[in-house]
Amino acid sequence: MRVSMADVAVRAGVSAQTVSRVANGSPRVDPATRARVEKAMADLGYRMHRAARALRTGQTSTIGLVVSTLASVGNSRMLQAISEAAAARDYALAVVTVKERGIRDAFARLRSQGVDGAVVLNEATELARDVEPPADLHLVVVDSPPDPRFSIVQTDHAAGARAATMHLLSLGHDTVHHLAGPVRSFAAAERERGWRAALVEVGATVPEPVRGDWTSASGHRAARALVEASAVFVANDQMALGALRAFAEAGRRVPDDVAVVGFDDIVDAGEYRPPLSTVRQDFDALGVRVVVALIAAIEGGEPVAESVPTSLVVRESSVAG
Repeated sequence: MRVSMADVAVRAGVSAQTVSRVANGSPRVDPATRARVEKAMADLGYRMHRAARALRTGQTSTIGLVVSTLASVGNSRMLQAISEAAAARDYALAVVTVKERGIRDAFARLRSQGVDGAVVLNEATELARDVEPPADLHLVVVDSPPDPRFSIVQTDHAAGARAATMHLLSLGHDTVHHLAGPVRSFAAAERERGWRAALVEVGATVPEPVRGDWTSASGHRAARALVEASAVFVANDQMALGALRAFAEAGRRVPDDVAVVGFDDIVDAGEYRPPLSTVRQDFDALGVRVVVALIAAIEGGEPVAESVPTSLVVRESSVAG
């Protein structure tokens, strides 16, 4: 026998309207009630029929994701987090890239698939800022300066970079060098801003940053210019891996001769040699906030701006174990 919303409501001790809001991904349900309803759904094996919901609401329960590349660890982790957060609210996910086609084409492709709204991720956000988004396509942008046209969810990159830099300075280093990300990346600019602010705050020399493109190979190339440094903050963990190789090739021991801190805390960061100190991004929290903000926009809510905090993870690359 098919489980109904009424059955779920009885099991969860809420109204059928509350069950409907949870099933439709509405953000207007407090977390404890949502968890109770979702548990009742799971216990009873309840599933919302997507086609029926589309007929009733005029929405497809599908959201889009616009991304420039999935080659970077950060982007692939965000894809996973957004996909899981959408699935938990019974939304499907359609992914388009803008590497070969423009942002307008990406929006057009999503609209042709009938998505209810879309997320624009990281490097693609610069492209989104340069065009007027379609009036009938609700957007949430990940990592962007303030923009009244859409909701923005971002990591507090600057605070994370400041914490990493202050950590290195606390170890007695006169200054901290920076291996930065791409010049047009918002996240890279924010991390550079946090690094620079920490040095200025303590009156330390601010060295000219060297720059990579987020890949390990670019980190290896760029770090060759930093082999005389005693402390380096690297804008992501992939470039930090290349930097560790460059320092090893130059006969520089980490952390004895040069202390290194990365950014992201990717899954393998603790397996580097030595294990990498890094700034942890909470990709799961980002994914949830992105999806909740997009569902709210789809339901007529006003644009929001949210920032997700980071945390410093200290391992052997900056402090000998």
